Amino acid sequence: MVLKEATILVIDDDVDVLTALRLLLKPLVREVVIEKNPSNIGSQIEQKKFDIIILDMNFNGLVNTGNEGIFWLNKIKEKKPGTDVILITAYADIDLAIRALKEGASDFLVKPWKNEKIINTITTLLQSKKSKDSKNNVTQPGTNTIIGESDAIKDVFLKLKKVAPTDANVLILGENGTGKDLIARALHDNSNRKDKPFVKVDVGALTSSLFESELFGYKKGAFTDAKEDRVGRFEAANGGTLFLDEIGNITLGQQVRLLTVLQNRLVTPLGSNEAISIDIRLICATNIEPQVLADEQKFRKDLIYRINTVDIMMPPLRDRGTDITLLAKHFINIYADKYNKSTFSLDSGFISKLKKHDFPGNVRELQYVLERAVIMTDGNVLKPEDLVFSSIERQTTKTSAVTMNLDSIEKNAILTVLEKNKGNVSKSAKELGITRAALYRRLDKYEL
Repeated sequence: MVLKEATILVIDDDVDVLTALRLLLKPLVREVVIEKNPSNIGSQIEQKKFDIIILDMNFNGLVNTGNEGIFWLNKIKEKKPGTDVILITAYADIDLAIRALKEGASDFLVKPWKNEKIINTITTLLQSKKSKDSKNNVTQPGTNTIIGESDAIKDVFLKLKKVAPTDANVLILGENGTGKDLIARALHDNSNRKDKPFVKVDVGALTSSLFESELFGYKKGAFTDAKEDRVGRFEAANGGTLFLDEIGNITLGQQVRLLTVLQNRLVTPLGSNEAISIDIRLICATNIEPQVLADEQKFRKDLIYRINTVDIMMPPLRDRGTDITLLAKHFINIYADKYNKSTFSLDSGFISKLKKHDFPGNVRELQYVLERAVIMTDGNVLKPEDLVFSSIERQTTKTSAVTMNLDSIEKNAILTVLEKNKGNVSKSAKELGITRAALYRRLDKYEL
């Protein structure tokens, strides 16, 4: 696990401490939850899985023995034995530190802490956990698995296998919901940098004022709200992989700044005159069409060449044939487990309805549709009526010139003629101008 994926709980009765740790960690991790009352620890760890808990050792006590921290540490270990707990205290004592570690604490820090020290401690614990899970072959099924056997996705897998072990910059193209972020993660996890940070930034969502401070960092006093030094995403990803999502949405001015950093491999935080050397593997993604990126009025060609040593095109779900069935079964199993439902069987009409839908929202739409079906179904058989497609996505027409291709044209034509002839293969083949055998081959191809 890397820092960006971590969920952290901080427990301290000092509001200033909670605020300081939340501000420090929030930009670096997935989620930071703060809790002032240690009595709520039980409910917090039952409601959510925390990768690391930062726990104060003294709560409103007149005697600073650390006994309260040890007490709550034991409670956490009793309920969630695998959770890493970092104990913090304002009263440094070697004996207390040794006692805390013997009781099961993962580390012991003294207030006031150094930001770099606490980040390094958390990172080390996460990397240790990842290494341990790898050695024990622990695999957790989840929604982030890349699944498929279609020719379209096999082409992606082939490129992944060749490109991942290199340091080549990669540009991932594809519609929204096709899984570009999964490919970025797979590139990192199968690279020589897999044990180093993987840092994702949605650059398309950054305003002009935030672009430089988020990517390159800043020094204390660089601007009004710069209360302390802040490490930028480039520096945070040093040695590892930096994933810039929605790269096609940044302005020409931002493109120039980014190009300079990539050419020189140096970043200068705001408010500093000292350049910092960086070593990153760059992965970018966009849903913008390649021809739009080729327009120099919108995107600099020199930047495209810099970020696009290799490009990977993620196919839309409608072009992935049998993958729809594979993905459907995968997601149904995940959500059945998540919502404590029994194993589902799939009615033939359910599968047929799935195949007829063109999924303009791609895998993401499929995932949400199936989650809803699992939640709303009372029995253990999923039927066509359990599938409710998004009214927002339905506004995308099936005949859109942008999304149409030969396979989808052929598939839609066959479906239309079969429905017209009420499933009569002979009549449909004659109307389509092909033999019965040819029509059967196409029915098999599209799983109709």
